[in-house]
Amino acid sequence: MADEPGRSLHPNPLPQAGEGTNESLRELHINLPLAGLHIVVTRPREQAAGLIQRIERLGGNALPFSLLEIEAVPDAQALRRQLSRLEQTDLAIFISPNAVRYGMAAIAAAGGLPPMLQIATVGQGSARALQEHGVARVIVPAERFDSEGLLAMPELQDVGGKRVMILRGDGGRELLGDTLGARGATVEYVTCYLRRKHDLDVGMLRAARADAITVTSSEALAHLWEMLEGTELAGTALFVPHPRIAELAQNQGWTNIVVTESGDDGLIASLVAWAHTDRK
Repeated sequence: MADEPGRSLHPNPLPQAGEGTNESLRELHINLPLAGLHIVVTRPREQAAGLIQRIERLGGNALPFSLLEIEAVPDAQALRRQLSRLEQTDLAIFISPNAVRYGMAAIAAAGGLPPMLQIATVGQGSARALQEHGVARVIVPAERFDSEGLLAMPELQDVGGKRVMILRGDGGRELLGDTLGARGATVEYVTCYLRRKHDLDVGMLRAARADAITVTSSEALAHLWEMLEGTELAGTALFVPHPRIAELAQNQGWTNIVVTESGDDGLIASLVAWAHTDRK
């Protein structure tokens, strides 16, 4: 991809043609496998920093383009009152790292976690966030990191008569609550943060001539497609962490979709493998 005037590139440029260029390129692609690639990171700003740093350490040029912003709920007292009912709850499920962040802050303000409460989550990132808050025992899937994976866990089979709280953002899938309700549990949803579409200059995305775009939620992907108003970037490599998001992307018209393993490790591994294959 040719450089454009005024375009900000990573400080590790590709070597110029000349003697030893092929060897230098091979060494560069081993040490900086993402060198010269422009990769769009669409996560909310407060969650994007770690991924951006890892992309840039591998030579890539990361373009922040946060499609959604995360906000606290406006009525913090009402949230604390709802969470005070954890004393009568058997199981609390945190849907995301944001649910952990905002939920645990409200729980601390409401008096802390009851000692006998079981804690579960759908993914490793949320489990790590809970451990950082001092929650040592977390029910989390070992393989499939979604509602289906959590519902397959032995601890969530015999829930008849139990009270379950599901901590999440506003809206989202109902599968987890519906299934636990069908198994006999009493389910209560707790909205502990809000997702808001971020007003963005889509012209900046077009001008970036991205090699790859990373999208980590169906809601963010829907917002992106709505802003693009068509398929102009549909051939750009799109990296998503779940088959459900990939299915939405395919239905929208994206033609170069890469499904990654979960978390930053899975995304980075897929970016590196794709960059290596693309340059062969």
